[in-house]
Amino acid sequence: MRTRRRFSGEFKAKVALEAIQGHRTVAELATKYELHPTQIAAWKREAVEKLAKVFDEKGLEREKSRDGEIARLHAKIGQLVVERDFLSKAFDR
Repeated sequence: MRTRRRFSGEFKAKVALEAIQGHRTVAELATKYELHPTQIAAWKREAVEKLAKVFDEKGLEREKSRDGEIARLHAKIGQLVVERDFLSKAFDR
């Protein structure tokens, strides 16, 4: 009985990239890496589908960074308002 093999993301990306480049057929890649052609085709399809997300994630990172900065600035504004109110009460006496 053969145990199930596990492949790293790096290996999957390497095989999928070779399949996308088209220098070798899927059958040739299957023989080279001792994989089933269907598995290579699935990795290739997944890589192509998720390729656009690579560029979208950069925008998400900027948006998250901006949201964090906005939250930090709102907290600072709140702190300054409290200090101002405290000081204005102290000087009104």
